[in-house]
Amino acid sequence: MKRYECPCGYIYDPAIGDPDNGIDAGTPFENLPEGWVCPKCGAAKEDFFPAD
Repeated sequence: MKRYECPCGYIYDPAIGDPDNGIDAGTPFENLPEGWVCPKCGAAKEDFFPAD
């Protein structure tokens, strides 16, 4: 699964998920809820780009 990076530098890693915001490990970026935002800066999903 691909990792995605926010312009602020936060990297969403599907192997880790975003447990502080209810996203389980193993959740691909494409399957994140529509309203999910960067936990570091609040950027929207569409602002992210592939990190690998």
